[in-house]
Amino acid sequence: MKIIRISSMFIPAVAALLVLNYAHLARLHAAPPPEAAPAFAMVIHGGAGNYDRMPSEQVELRRASMTKAIEAGYNILKRGGTSLDAVEAAIRVMEDSGLFDSGRGAYYTKDGVPEMDAAIMDGKTLSAGSVASVQHIASPIHLARLVMEKTPHVLLVGEGAEEFAKSQGIELVSPYYFYNEREWERFKKAQEAAKKTSSLRRDEEHGTVGAVALDQAGNLAAGTSTGGTVMKMPGRVGDSPIIGAGTYANNESCAVSATGTGEYFMRNIVAADICERVRYLHVSLDQAADDVVMKELVAQHGDGGVIALDPKGNSTTPFNTPGMMTATLRADGTITLKGWTKTAQPVTVSATK
Repeated sequence: MKIIRISSMFIPAVAALLVLNYAHLARLHAAPPPEAAPAFAMVIHGGAGNYDRMPSEQVELRRASMTKAIEAGYNILKRGGTSLDAVEAAIRVMEDSGLFDSGRGAYYTKDGVPEMDAAIMDGKTLSAGSVASVQHIASPIHLARLVMEKTPHVLLVGEGAEEFAKSQGIELVSPYYFYNEREWERFKKAQEAAKKTSSLRRDEEHGTVGAVALDQAGNLAAGTSTGGTVMKMPGRVGDSPIIGAGTYANNESCAVSATGTGEYFMRNIVAADICERVRYLHVSLDQAADDVVMKELVAQHGDGGVIALDPKGNSTTPFNTPGMMTATLRADGTITLKGWTKTAQPVTVSATK
């Protein structure tokens, strides 16, 4: 009979293999780990600029309005609603407030009539809609969404946008609807200043509103609404309604809403540039936004800031102006307001109260 000799080194190897197989089978039959609670997040802004001369009660009113706006977004997101719905709801609150350079608080053109721009974008499908130079639309962000969902186009302007609004059952409002004593006084002062100088102090302008959101399904969205700059030429369009400049969202990278002097944001396609840096250079959202806003724009003397959010819920809010009011929401309902000055202590409130 032939005797088979087994190497002493073979036995431990077999034992180790049996242990590994047993561990693998145990994992297969073990109960699956509990799923993490769906996460969501949202950030909104109330415009970049210089708040040093703004009365403290006006700053407080803006903070209160932004809290109300982001609570509107929270109530949608916590129920599993879409980021698009949350973005539109938050911006509509700020448009209606009359406290910001959007909707009822829009700045006046040289002709003394507000002209408004807005855009919204879906990060899941890359669908987008925007309107520009509208004078009779109470909620430009709502009309922008209708352009996205009800037309094959992205951007409608002026009379064409307003004719489309009527076809969708939106009642056009009188320019008097937008009368705002505070902004009318700002316009009159700007008129007087224009007689003495050909340029306005850009850092005194602030108030564009915007929002970015991440919903429980993991989809991003962004939106922006503005009345543009004080004493702008009639027909001037800024970056807010230009997809990729002042508004952009893509689930593969991030969602961005910008505020500032739009010409610089258009020349640098700021919103899309930040997202593409995240997507192709694989840098963090913080680094991408900081490199664009705090380096490239600063080098060109471009003033403003952005809010940005990525698919993991990371957010950033860089600005190169003296201030930029922001509110950030987390899934536990915590709202953090900050940015009216660079040294202002953040204010924290709860959306669940």
